[in-house]
Amino acid sequence: MDARLQLRVQRYGWDRAATHYEHFWSRQLQPVQDALLDCAALQPGEEVLDVACGTGLVTRRAGELTGGTGSVVGTDLSESMLAAARAELSQRERAPTYRQMNAEQLDFPHASFDVVLCALGLMYVPDPVRAIAEMCRVVRPGGRVVVSVWGARAECGWAEIFPIVERRVASDVCPLFFQLGSGRTLADRMSAEGLQQVQSRHLPAVLQYSSADDAIGAAFAGGPVALAYARFDDEAREAAHAEYLESIKQYRVHGGYEVPDAFVIAQGVTATA
Repeated sequence: MDARLQLRVQRYGWDRAATHYEHFWSRQLQPVQDALLDCAALQPGEEVLDVACGTGLVTRRAGELTGGTGSVVGTDLSESMLAAARAELSQRERAPTYRQMNAEQLDFPHASFDVVLCALGLMYVPDPVRAIAEMCRVVRPGGRVVVSVWGARAECGWAEIFPIVERRVASDVCPLFFQLGSGRTLADRMSAEGLQQVQSRHLPAVLQYSSADDAIGAAFAGGPVALAYARFDDEAREAAHAEYLESIKQYRVHGGYEVPDAFVIAQGVTATA
């Protein structure tokens, strides 16, 4: 797909999902966010960039960890996601700031930050290698880059959402969505961009939904297919809902669903000389 079209799909798709995202995903994604922040080991006074920050779930926590002497900036392609993030700003003197920005073209000088984070955003970037290179560029010598992505397709019980939507309307979300979560792909890409001491961690997880409506809302309205989903008529929505629930029926537990999932977290350090 043309990269410019891919960026438009991402921007307007996440604009659509913004009002639903935290409701459906804040609790579900906390385990991987905890693990990413643990790997980052943020310290008071550090300057941190959160790339593809969405509604600021990780950004706000990074602000708390860096304390009153640190600073945190969140960037995202979707202005609606950033508006939701700004709405959650506290009145603290050193609250995070948010800027609309393409992850492949970070508008910051070289060596601007001590740490760069990217929590479950890299899969959506048309050129993830370029985005990794940009993250490395804006980190100071000896600084850290920590990235999380969804795991391999076979580990994600919700993965049928993409073909279900594509059969009804082209979503063009990301043809290689699961690629970075396979084996050491993410770690190898980070090493190739010059990061040192690269380590990769595989994190199995379970997405828990109390009802069919929650499972449907998270998959369709609050996630990456929201733009395509908005084009469905009522008949198409009902059919897609039924097909998706059929695809996860094996994970039904006590009226809800426990859908297996996995994440990959990789971290590296920039060269000091």
